[in-house]
Amino acid sequence: MKTRSSRYWLLLTVFSIILVLGACSSGNDTGSSDDSANEEDTSATETPQDGGILTIGLSANPKTLDPAKYTGVYESQVMNQIADTLIVYNKELTEFIPSLATEWEVSDDMKVYTFKLRENAYFQPGEYQDGRQMTAEDVKYSLERSVNESAMNRLRGVEKVEVISEFEVEVHLTEPNAALFPMLTDAGNVIVPKEEVEGWGDDFGSHLIGTGPFMLDSWAKDSEVKIVRNDQYWGETPHLDGVTFKIIPDQSQMANALRAGDIHVGMDIKGQNRELINQDDNLVLLSEPALSLTYLDLNNINGPTADPKVREAIYKGTNVEEVVQGANQWGGAEKSFMGLPKTSWGYSEELEALTPTFDPEAAKALLAAAGYPDGFKTELYVLETRIPYATIFQNQMKENLNIDVELKSVEWGTYSDTVAKGNAPMNIGGWTWYPDPYFFLYQLFHSDQIGSLGNGKGYSNPEVDSLLDRAVAETVDQDERAELYQQALELILKDMPRIELDNVDATAGISKNVEGFNVSPDFTIKIAHPNGTNVSLKQ
Repeated sequence: MKTRSSRYWLLLTVFSIILVLGACSSGNDTGSSDDSANEEDTSATETPQDGGILTIGLSANPKTLDPAKYTGVYESQVMNQIADTLIVYNKELTEFIPSLATEWEVSDDMKVYTFKLRENAYFQPGEYQDGRQMTAEDVKYSLERSVNESAMNRLRGVEKVEVISEFEVEVHLTEPNAALFPMLTDAGNVIVPKEEVEGWGDDFGSHLIGTGPFMLDSWAKDSEVKIVRNDQYWGETPHLDGVTFKIIPDQSQMANALRAGDIHVGMDIKGQNRELINQDDNLVLLSEPALSLTYLDLNNINGPTADPKVREAIYKGTNVEEVVQGANQWGGAEKSFMGLPKTSWGYSEELEALTPTFDPEAAKALLAAAGYPDGFKTELYVLETRIPYATIFQNQMKENLNIDVELKSVEWGTYSDTVAKGNAPMNIGGWTWYPDPYFFLYQLFHSDQIGSLGNGKGYSNPEVDSLLDRAVAETVDQDERAELYQQALELILKDMPRIELDNVDATAGISKNVEGFNVSPDFTIKIAHPNGTNVSLKQ
């Protein structure tokens, strides 16, 4: 039997230094300047203070805190403070560590995952229960509710959950899928009490109850969410008395609120506001590569780009560095080399050499050999937020290859429908998900996903399909899976189904009196967390 117990993972984390990601360090992760690094290093030696209310600005408005109904990362940023999952990622997002589950093992056929649960976790008191102990029945209820009701299918492939004892459960899969582990870290799979869910009904999303470090105190819709410390939390006691999340969609208002001291943390600082934060002596800009890619899809089935030579010509005729720098004038992104973020444990720098380099003369020769010596006309579908990328690319295509690119700026509904159906000759998209390569490579390059938004370009390679299938069906060992994914990436890079543009940063501006707060590549917010994070405020 192949096992993945908590002891195994903890030992692996201590003794292994491979695949450590640059996006998060062990506690002194810093911003974008040497000054901020010195600030963090100095504060790390001081004893954290208890007390205070941390105020965080969120760039989008949560619609619901119901795990089965949420759809946005900004909702999970609140939910993760209130409720817990069975397992969580370590700080580097390279391994899984215990949360509500203390140990786990996987059957030889990789279809049954057994979890032993902690016995010292209690739900926060609510309207329909008084703070009772969490048991295996709660895990069964919560996970099966996710299977049956999740708006985003956040437990794909789970057949059932069986209670073995009061503090032990088995999760049964319809077929092997090593990606179950990252799925279980999703806020959609937090453990909640049945009484509260059924008691509140459709209103449970406004009254979330969990076992987390903070409890929901109040929620003024479209304005702010207040949470307070849960003194019965099973983990390390939070330093903070509470956290207030203020909804500030406008980027300029976010930066102004931070500079005025109205908030301690401002999330998603972008554009010229990055420079404003950098220039303020009372603030620090945190900016680290995230699990987020921007790319330009080329239709692999219809039109000129169905020809691999045309795709190669377009790639070599694109000055990617110029596109990235032009679209991100104040930083916050770097050139991407493949269909996997650098912060994923499956990434390989050795494969970067396979990415085409800018060579307009070679591009012209390829285009002529493909039968388009005078170029051609095509369309590029894009959301308004990515127009800067599209405009620079459009100019380059005309100048370098005499390709006339008509920009089709559309809203999300039209974009997603057109792309998913394969009706976009070209499109600029973005993708953000877990560090597990499955959630990038399978979704974006497996032929089973043709007809979905991820693979609307229609890419198909049987060898790639086989490698991607094997990576989740043969083993749960991360090194073995990484090798299979890198083999698939090598084939994908040679096929050039799309142009890789950039790897976007996760960013935040923070006041210098905030200690222990770091941005995470997966855009999660961690205040008091099993990975050792415990944010505090200098009073």
